[in-house]
Order: sequence, then structure tokens, then C-alpha cells
Amino acid sequence: MRIAVAGATGNIGSLTVAALEEDGHDVVRISRSHGVDLSTGDGLDDALTGVEAVVDATNMAATERAEAVASFGAVTRNLLAAEERLGVRHHVLLSIVGLHRVEGNPHYAGKREQERLVAAGPVSWTIVPATQFHDFAAMVVGWTEREGVATVPPLLVQPIAPADVAGVLAEIATGEPKGRYVDVAGPEPQDLVDMARRTNEARGRKVKLVPTWSGPLGVGMAGNVLLPGENARIAPTTFDEWLAGQR
Repeated sequence: MRIAVAGATGNIGSLTVAALEEDGHDVVRISRSHGVDLSTGDGLDDALTGVEAVVDATNMAATERAEAVASFGAVTRNLLAAEERLGVRHHVLLSIVGLHRVEGNPHYAGKREQERLVAAGPVSWTIVPATQFHDFAAMVVGWTEREGVATVPPLLVQPIAPADVAGVLAEIATGEPKGRYVDVAGPEPQDLVDMARRTNEARGRKVKLVPTWSGPLGVGMAGNVLLPGENARIAPTTFDEWLAGQR
């Protein structure tokens, strides 16, 4: 199949490209570095000519809700409009487990706008909600660290390997549209503060961790909010296995 991956140079996008190519598919990379501007739609028609499915693994940073909704919305509208013009039959969107249970997070608001547009759009679709990645705790430390001290919320998560997510996206893109897919998650729940501590130890980093809810990831994400549903698809790679590769 000829399949396009939006956000092809990002973490999940590049892994999805690799998974699809390993299975023999013709992959079109969509990103600014490949001559396509998703925020304006420039270059999309040429990129999607002959494409049967699109995987949207785009990501963007935004600190304000309105900015996130506008940015994610513009990219999604441009993709869907071009897909309709070019006869693309399947739009696959990577989303986040627990997205609709969290208020006040700008990124989640943007992702909800993506889901809304895809579900109401003109192209048959599959939405794939995944849990946080194994490097999520390290990312949080990177956001908050100041002079060797980092604040980390005591979240309960069920982290997944990015390569496992990419494998699921590649599999779904080659099949029929499913609507909303089951949650996709790693094998076991973890405490985010403990994940951060163990990741720092594996990487030889000395950072004092301060558990707190006063930060960008607030108490609205506490409890089971970020955990997958009962019928989740469980990916094989454990956090310990990922951690071993960080040493």
C-alpha cells in the first residue's frame, strides 16, 4: 500500500515509517522538512496523490488552550480536506488515553479538537488512544528541572514503548477503518515519580525529585484517570526492558 505518515520526522512518526517500510509498504513522509506545511496545507495534494491511508502522528507544543485548539485544528482540517480531494480511504489518528477525563490541559484540549474533527469529517477513520510513553517521566523532569531540582506529579500511568505504538499504527493503517479503537497500553502500571527516579539512575543523572501537584500536570490527572480501559490492547515491552536500554 501507499501510506502517508504526518509528523514523519517525530518520535512516533519515524518509528511508524520504519514499521511500514519493513512490511514492504510505500511510505510518503509528511513534514516541513519534506516540503509539506500542514499548518497551511501547502504541498499536501502532491504528497497524498495515490495514497490509500494517512497516519497522523503530529505533535505540537502549546501553553494556551486556544492556541492548542487552533493549531491542532488547522492541521487536522487541512489533512482531512486534502484526503477527501485525493480519495484517501482511511485516516488514522494517534490520540491519548484519558483525554476526555482531563480538563485544564491545553495539549489535551487540542487533541480533543483533533478527535472531534476526525469523527465528524469526510474520511473513514480510526482513532488510536495510547498511554504515555516510557520516556514520559524523563520529559517531565526536563520540563521542570531548575538547578538540579525537579517537580514531578505522583501520577499513576501504564507506560508503553514508542515502537509498540508505531507497530499498532502501522497495522491499523493497512486494515479497514474501525472508528474508535480500544486503548493501547504497556504491560503494567507505574508511579511517575518512581519512573523518574529510576530513569535518572539508569542515565547517571543526579536530580532531586519533589513530588507535587502544583505544576502543568495537576490533580485532575490523579487516580485511575490516565490508566487504560478494561478491554485495552496490551503491548509487550515493559518499562524495565526499556530502562535496560538507557544504561
